[in-house]
Amino acid sequence: MMARGLLRFLASLLALAICNAASVSQPISDSHRSAAVDVFLPLDGSFKSLEEAYEALKTLDVLGIDKKSDLSLSTCENVVKVLGSSSSALKDLFYALSVNGILKCKTGEIVPKDIVSKLQAGAKDAKLLLDFYYSVRGLVLAKEQFSGTDVSLGDAEAIFRSIKALSQNDGRWRYSSNNPESSTFAAGVAFETLAGVISLAPSEIDQSLIQTLKTGIVKLFDSIQKYDDGTFYFDGSEGPISTTASVIRGLTSFAASESTGLNLPGDKIVGLAKFLLGVGIPGDAKDFFNQVDALACLEDNRFSVPLILSLPSTVISLTKKEPLKVKVSTVLGSKAPALSVKLADALSSKGSSVISNQELKFDADSATYFLDSFPKNFDVGKYTFVFEILLDESANEKAYITEAQTKVPIAATGAISIENAEIAVLDSDVGSVESQKKLDLSKDGAVSLSANHLQKLRLSFQLTTPVGVVFKPHQAFLKLKHESQVEHIFLVKTSGKKSELVLDFLGLVEKLHYLSGKYEIQLTIGDASMENSLLNNIGHIELDLPERPEKASLPPLQPTDPYSRYGPKAEISHIFRVPEKLPAKQLSLVFLGLIVLPFIGFLIGLTRLGVNIKSFPSSVGAATSALLFHGGIGAVLLLYVLFWIKLDLFTTLKALSMLGVFLLFVGHSTLSQLASASNKLKSA
Repeated sequence: MMARGLLRFLASLLALAICNAASVSQPISDSHRSAAVDVFLPLDGSFKSLEEAYEALKTLDVLGIDKKSDLSLSTCENVVKVLGSSSSALKDLFYALSVNGILKCKTGEIVPKDIVSKLQAGAKDAKLLLDFYYSVRGLVLAKEQFSGTDVSLGDAEAIFRSIKALSQNDGRWRYSSNNPESSTFAAGVAFETLAGVISLAPSEIDQSLIQTLKTGIVKLFDSIQKYDDGTFYFDGSEGPISTTASVIRGLTSFAASESTGLNLPGDKIVGLAKFLLGVGIPGDAKDFFNQVDALACLEDNRFSVPLILSLPSTVISLTKKEPLKVKVSTVLGSKAPALSVKLADALSSKGSSVISNQELKFDADSATYFLDSFPKNFDVGKYTFVFEILLDESANEKAYITEAQTKVPIAATGAISIENAEIAVLDSDVGSVESQKKLDLSKDGAVSLSANHLQKLRLSFQLTTPVGVVFKPHQAFLKLKHESQVEHIFLVKTSGKKSELVLDFLGLVEKLHYLSGKYEIQLTIGDASMENSLLNNIGHIELDLPERPEKASLPPLQPTDPYSRYGPKAEISHIFRVPEKLPAKQLSLVFLGLIVLPFIGFLIGLTRLGVNIKSFPSSVGAATSALLFHGGIGAVLLLYVLFWIKLDLFTTLKALSMLGVFLLFVGHSTLSQLASASNKLKSA
């Protein structure tokens, strides 16, 4: 039962994998919000830089996650510090103003005019594209935050021309005039900067400049990348997510100005939105920010807001009679305007149409469009559903945009009928049935069969779909498992209306390694569209095969369980050797005494000979050398005792080598002094 449940689970998982293999865009959901909390909230409550703080706060703000109170204290201190410093870089001022626009920090005695003057000077003196960007966009933020402060650019048209000089003929832009390399990412930065120049200009910018810029935007779209499902994206060295987000930010900012009159192709705008949503949840914080920020720009722009069609599930169960559910929303999951959804076509895997021009019903409570009935010929299998979104009010067509048609892969699943299942043993000569048994494949069986190498085994059954069509499963095979754990798998083929397998044991004796005995019979039938996939034990068959010839191959060795080596080991019984008999303790003491007697005799001999120390050196230096020499000899004798008691040979030799070197020097010194004293006595 456990194996059968596992197989059904795998079949369902395979169905989901097949359906999700194609791109099915889903709007921003709670999974994004949950991931954003883990990615952007710092563990210690503070960010490494204002740039990192802005990206985190902007992402959380767009997703509707209120964490400002937890992050405002330390972040606002950094904002006030940067805004109040006269030495702050343009980049730091820009991100400080960006963070301040979200947190609304109390800037205290900071003078807005000083900030504005520095940004205006930066825009006037800038040579690099990023310096233009930080200065101009910083002034746009200052205009929003410091009301009553003059932030206009008096020489706006000259700045516009300076930035425009960095553009290339293919629509891409350079970061500086000294760098010949151009970038699509830089194009997005330039569009956003020029949009700021237009908004800060005291008078209208020359329309010929704007028209030239619009021509460059059209050329930039010539380099856009495309997938077969209608997904569009821009690519560059910064990566497709960052590059696409940069272009979207620039285009939406540029289109926000009424004087530009920018109109972009709707299919490409929807395609860009599908690309960003198709990424899922990025694993990198920078990509996460770029994805959410770009989608927020598409959510709120002047030219068109893309609508996304999504399905809660792309699997339809015919057994449960589940309706087809469709949702239409903006990229951030907001409700769509009044509209209707039509299923224009439903194509089977063979290309035939099974549903056409079917308008879906609308449930206002769940904001879901659904199709609750299917035609009688709608069967299990893979389909491609083609949807069309029709805006009900013509006024909405200017603000919202959709794909002309949205194609979604759908898998229809159902219970497959298994009929006329039987297993039989046939005679090889005439093919007559010797024994035959019916099978109930809805449960494990206990069929018992026997055969020899001159007979055959036949298994047959019929599979039909809920509408009575012959069903050919993706997987159908029979497994024979010998009692020695040797397994053999055979494919069950479907021909006509019947699935059948015939095993001729005469031709299989070598494959079966001439192993006679009991074989377990197991049948597996599975398919992504089959809700009742099975893995059943049918029974067993006793095979009587010829003896294995000497030159025939041996059965393969069966793999052992790798975890078996971690199990308990067999207990080891060990009998120790009987200790040898030792002499009596008294006898040992007698021999110890005999060993000590020579030393005692040595001491007695010294006293008899009248040994004295009259020749021991009297001077300090000579006496010291003599004492060290005799002390070294004593240390060697002590080392011998320690070796006998506890030390090993290597430790003893190491210590003896050091004592030997010591004795060499002090012994030479002592002998030299004795020789010198002896020579003096002789000369005297």
